[in-house]
Amino acid sequence: MPPRFKASDSRASFGSLPLANITLFSSLAVIGCAVDLITKEKIFSWRGCPPWTQKPIFWVWESYIGVQTATNSGGLFGLGQGFTWLLSLLSIAAALGIFYWLFLAKGIFDRLFCVSLGLVMGGIMGNLYDRLGLWVVPGHEGERLPEVRDWILLRYAQFSWPNFNVADCLLVCGAVLLMWQSFRAGHKSDCESIDNAPSSRSTEPEI
Repeated sequence: MPPRFKASDSRASFGSLPLANITLFSSLAVIGCAVDLITKEKIFSWRGCPPWTQKPIFWVWESYIGVQTATNSGGLFGLGQGFTWLLSLLSIAAALGIFYWLFLAKGIFDRLFCVSLGLVMGGIMGNLYDRLGLWVVPGHEGERLPEVRDWILLRYAQFSWPNFNVADCLLVCGAVLLMWQSFRAGHKSDCESIDNAPSSRSTEPEI
């Protein structure tokens, strides 16, 4: 749940939106999405795209961190396989929700909130681009696949974490920041309630 913003905030007028925070949010979203799409394009051109072609795992740290291309018809870390159309609709709804929280719920006046949603928006757009089938399979001109491209592999002993990409990292980082901010806002509200509570001591004047 996003933190609540006071409607009485004197800064929260639509005629004086903070340009710095808008720029921060837009930059994180655009740059994050661009880095995700560029890395996908480069990695898949280098290592191939299954099921057409796929080279062996390229180990960055032998047996622990590697590069392995895979496609995913589900959501984050492979959840919800086969529901690409539903996940696409949810992604669009989430993007619209972000604009609501920023501009109608006045979240744009909170810098950390803008950072969190900027990261989430970058992740949403990067994976939505893939789900809509806007990318072309390398080496197969005109062949499009409405699935998310993953390439980061983490493995420990016999356990392999589902392959993921930069967009997934952005989504997780943004979500963690949002949870931390919500917790911080709730804790602050509780402290203010305690501070503003009437004293239990008698207010009768001493004789």
